[in-house]
Amino acid sequence: MSAMTVDTVTFSDLSRRPKEVAERAAQLGRVRVTHRDAKDFYLTAADKEDLRDQSLTTASRIFLALMKHDATARTLLLAIPDVFPWVRHLHEEEIREFTVELVAALSDAAELDIDIPVQEVIAGWRATARIKSDPQTYREAGSPTTGDHGSVDVTP
Repeated sequence: MSAMTVDTVTFSDLSRRPKEVAERAAQLGRVRVTHRDAKDFYLTAADKEDLRDQSLTTASRIFLALMKHDATARTLLLAIPDVFPWVRHLHEEEIREFTVELVAALSDAAELDIDIPVQEVIAGWRATARIKSDPQTYREAGSPTTGDHGSVDVTP
């Protein structure tokens, strides 16, 4: 079986040697399967994935409980700059809004099994911080525009 890294196999490997790849996934917990013509995916041991889901749900519930019992979310607000250093470009109220949106998105990911909003919240607030980090860009972003400015390149 050809492996690009310790935990990666090709789709061809999976097709030719499914039992061997499945055993590897069971041993490691998951194996990344690369495919030339499609997105990569993971072959995951169900018990490991169930544990990951339970961990996310537990962490999400802890964050929600912290916010419920501390309306200012002070503890979380103190931790956010350690996790997301770019929030230093946001105002205090914006950091609080980001924290509330992030915890809500994490709750949705855990309880509703939808992960995309978490990354969307982070990307949106990171973009805001990026604009605010440069005073000139921030001033320009707040000024009125007219006409078509062409296509937009969206980068994560």
